[in-house]
Amino acid sequence: MEKKANLPTEETSAAASIVVVDAEIQGWDEKTTKRLLWRLDWHIIPFMSLIYLLCFLDRTNIGNARLDNLEQDLHLQGLQYNDCLAVLFPFYIAAEIPSNMMMKRVRPSVWLTFIMVCWSAAMIGQGFVRGYQGLMATRVLLGVFEGGLFPGVNYYITQWYCRHECGFRMALFFSAATLAGAFGGILARGIAEMSGVGGMSAWQWIFVLEGLLSILVSFSAYWAIYDYPATAQFLTGDERAEVERRLKEDHGHLSNEFDIKYVFQALKDWKIYIHMLICMAGFCPIYSFSLFLPTIIKNMGYTANNAQLMSVPPYVCACFFTIAASWLADRYRQRGVFLLGFQLVAIAGFSMLAAAGNASIQYAGTVLAAIGIYPQIPLGLAWNSGNIGGSLKRGTGIAMQVMGGNCGGIIASYVYLTRDGPRYVTGHSILIGFVGMAFFLTSFMSMWCRRENARREALLAAPGGRHELTEEQKALEAELADDVPWFRFTV
Repeated sequence: MEKKANLPTEETSAAASIVVVDAEIQGWDEKTTKRLLWRLDWHIIPFMSLIYLLCFLDRTNIGNARLDNLEQDLHLQGLQYNDCLAVLFPFYIAAEIPSNMMMKRVRPSVWLTFIMVCWSAAMIGQGFVRGYQGLMATRVLLGVFEGGLFPGVNYYITQWYCRHECGFRMALFFSAATLAGAFGGILARGIAEMSGVGGMSAWQWIFVLEGLLSILVSFSAYWAIYDYPATAQFLTGDERAEVERRLKEDHGHLSNEFDIKYVFQALKDWKIYIHMLICMAGFCPIYSFSLFLPTIIKNMGYTANNAQLMSVPPYVCACFFTIAASWLADRYRQRGVFLLGFQLVAIAGFSMLAAAGNASIQYAGTVLAAIGIYPQIPLGLAWNSGNIGGSLKRGTGIAMQVMGGNCGGIIASYVYLTRDGPRYVTGHSILIGFVGMAFFLTSFMSMWCRRENARREALLAAPGGRHELTEEQKALEAELADDVPWFRFTV
């Protein structure tokens, strides 16, 4: 989203020039700014991506474990396996807004380390369950502690980067989910050879070893996570000042205070609810895909071990397109048009899965479906977060959006039912419907944002529409968040 400067007069235009000139005097031209962003990227994005890779892997590896006799060993019947998938999400959803509020109150290095240690311990415990009740309990704990990571890191990114820079970084971070799918298939294939070691089945080793990997990484998280620009030790004093100057210039004088009224502002904003539905329609196929892809591929006629490996290429393709799409969207400062394009690709992929009986065409459909669904999440998150003014309202809005998305996880747990196999035509058709809904909602939001931007331009162009604000007026506008007249929405 771009913000039109609230400096319309000659006097205020001069003030804007002074800000730019001052930055240039300090040595911050385009080249040095790119170098600064590279430093931020190097110190922030890789570790955030690593912990999300482990988080997503721990949440979805049950799909790989299913092929190694999990249901048989735990005597799961009927919809009990689907129930174990679904029970995670209500607790995951409930944790998201409180967790983002904790990110504002407690240092990110403390809070993210705490939840990572807790979900890793739950993951290890999942490897020792003996029945349906035990698996349900560990999935509940995973939901409680994993729920804060995804919205928390997306909010965290907005505290370091300008709005038009966030989409690409969110995509780099979210691409870890696609890598988790690829890595999970390869890892599960290797761990399958450990069946019987120590008297444990392969599915138990999948949970235990991947949980141990997560907990080892969590022990370094406190030192690897930098809280905020003002305290970042990897930056020099001048660099810290420049990061904060850029953020202040980008956010204007909108409030960054911790005040519960900004939470209620987000809760009353209808636009966020539209983005929640778009996100739900994106996450539903993603969770369906990640939880059931090995089973779907196996039912195409492959062995269990080959199905684990055949699940890797769709995720690799999705990773490339997720990063490329958000890079282009940041460059052109457009979100809606890219979302619409990938939604059409997803519909084409699921249509191939539903309509074709040939295994090769079905597999090509899985690749197209993966390419179409995964880029939608970082594009949608960057679109929503960039169109929310004010720090706490933005954090709440991001959490609300991800809450909506994870409602799709509950639905996804019941999309592919055993009785619908081996083709799962009903499941594929349901996902076509969800992506179609997202397509129409995305079209509506794109048109609304264009019209609202035009209305605000006309308002400021009217006589007396552009004027210098007093400090009192600036304080009043800080309360209005993205309703201020100079705020422009990304389309």
